[in-house]
This record gives sequence, structure tokens and C-alpha cells, in this order.
Amino acid sequence: MMRVFMLFVMVMSGTATSQLPEFSQQYRQRLGGAIDALEEILADFNRDASAHGLTSAEAIARQQSSEDPFVRARGDSMLNAEIRLSRLKEQEADLQNAGPLERLVIFSRGFDPQLAQATAEDYEPAVPVTTAGFASAGVGALIGFLVLRVLAGILRLGRRRRTVSDGRV
Repeated sequence: MMRVFMLFVMVMSGTATSQLPEFSQQYRQRLGGAIDALEEILADFNRDASAHGLTSAEAIARQQSSEDPFVRARGDSMLNAEIRLSRLKEQEADLQNAGPLERLVIFSRGFDPQLAQATAEDYEPAVPVTTAGFASAGVGALIGFLVLRVLAGILRLGRRRRTVSDGRV
């Protein structure tokens, strides 16, 4: 019975982790869309700044020093948009230059929380037929196996201690 349960856990954990490459791929698709949207917003802002003889940095500084709290908040928003765009472009370049397994590491190391949340909300599972999918499934199955082995060892140790303390050997 324990072996069947162990096999079940390994299949379930392997199946769950096999979805990581697909999730990462769907995240990368959203990443491109987020970059396009931010570039469009910042291009509009930069056109408006330029029309008034300002650079982007000058326009943001002017907004942030405004007496109007709304205008100050918009300045902060534009600065945050520039920072986020830079970070997303860097991540996109890293992901494009990486191999399938390395993409998982890059994704887990520095994903954008907003983008990951949006990806999770629309995520559609897929059958892993890539090297990364199989490797990810194998790692998940191994983790499931090891967790069960550790838990089983702890349970056996607990039973042995109770038996010894009850005087039964």
C-alpha cells in the first residue's frame, strides 16, 4: 500500500512541476505584451515632455516637485514605469539568450509579481513534451519521493521510540 501511495505522490509532484516550463513560457508571452504596453505609455509621456521642451527625467522631476499631490503621484508612477520597463527588458533579454532549463532558473530568480499573478490567473496547463518539461517532472517526482521517504522515516522512528518507552522491544 505504501508503494502505491509513494507512486501516486511521485506522479502528482512530477505532474505539478512539469508545468513550470509551460508557466514560464506563458509568462514570457505576457512579458512581451507588458513591455509593449509600457513602451507605448512612456513614448506618449516622452512626446508630451518633448513638446514642452523637457526630457523625460526633467518632466518626472517637475511632476514630483509639484504642489499638487495627484501630479506628484503621476511623477512617481512614470518613474516606476521606467524602472519596471528597464527590469522587464533585461529579463526578456536574459530569457531569450537562455536554454530551456536555464529559463526556469532565470524566471524563478526574478519574475515580475504583477506579471506572474496575471499569468497564474489565465494559466492553461499543457502536456510537457520538451526536455525542460521532462526534467522538471523528474525533479518533482524525485522531490515527492524524498519527502515521503523522510516522512516515513520520521514515523518509523516515532513508533520505535514509543515501543521502547512502553517496554516492548
